Amino acid sequence: MARRARVTHLGVPTRGTTNPNRLRRVDRWLTGSAEIARLLGSAPDPLVVDLGYGASPVTTVELARRLRTVYPKVRVLGLEIDPVRVATALTAADPPWLDFRRGGFELAGTTPVLVRAFNVLRQYDEGEVAGAWQAMLDRIAPGGLLVEGTCNEIGRLCSWVTVTHDGPRSLTLSCNPSALERPSTVAERLPKALIHRNVSGERIYALLSTLDACWAAAAPLSPFGPRARWVEAVRLLAERGWPVIGRRSRWRLGELTVPWDTVSPLDTPVGDTP
Repeated sequence: MARRARVTHLGVPTRGTTNPNRLRRVDRWLTGSAEIARLLGSAPDPLVVDLGYGASPVTTVELARRLRTVYPKVRVLGLEIDPVRVATALTAADPPWLDFRRGGFELAGTTPVLVRAFNVLRQYDEGEVAGAWQAMLDRIAPGGLLVEGTCNEIGRLCSWVTVTHDGPRSLTLSCNPSALERPSTVAERLPKALIHRNVSGERIYALLSTLDACWAAAAPLSPFGPRARWVEAVRLLAERGWPVIGRRSRWRLGELTVPWDTVSPLDTPVGDTP
C-alpha cells in the first residue's frame, strides 16, 4: 500500500486569543461581496480555509454558518498547527461541511478557492509577509482569493487585504463608528504589510490623515448619528480624489475599501507583494 505523503506545516502557532463574533465584520463583507459571490457561486467545490483560528474554533464555526446561509455548497476547513487546538476543535465539527486539521501556510495540501487568515501574521516580521502570502497562493486554486487581515479583541476595529495570484488588490478598513474617536485609530490594527508604514511620506499615512480630516469636517452630521458622520467622511474622501470602492450601503456599515496601489508601501512596486 502506498504511503501517504507527509505534509510539512509551514508557520508557527498563533497566540490563540479569540472571541465569539470577533470576525463578524470580515464575515459580513465576505457574504455581501459581489467578488466572493462570483468566486463561491461558480466553483464546483467551493472549499474555504480558515487559517489560524486560535485556541477556540468559534470563529471558524461562525464563518461556516454565515457562508452557508448564502452559499449552501460551501465547505469550510479550519487549520491550526497546534495539535491540541485541532483536537479540541474536532468536537465542534459535526456537520459534513465543517472540518478541522493541522496545517499552516501550506494549507495542509488542500486547494481552496478562498482563504481567510486573520490575526496570523501579527507575530511575524514585515519582511516575512511576502513569503507567507506566496506560500498560501501556491496552494489556492486558480482565480482564488486570499483575505489576510487583523482586528482587535472584540472586532470593532478591522482591516484586511485581498490578494490574488496577480498580487494585492485592495485594502478594507472596517470599524464601529459609534466607538470611534477618529478613523486613524484603525492604524493599530492594520495588516502586517502596512502597520509599520503609518509614517509621514507613506501612502497609508496619507490615507488615514486625509480620512481624519474628512471625519472632522463631517462633525456637523454628528446629531444624525455616527454612521451618518462616517458616510459623509467617506464621501468627502472620495471628493478629495481617493478612489473609494463600493457602494454607500457598505459605507454605512463602517467600511472603506480602496485599491491596494493607493496605500502600498513606497518601496514596493505597485501590484507586487511587499
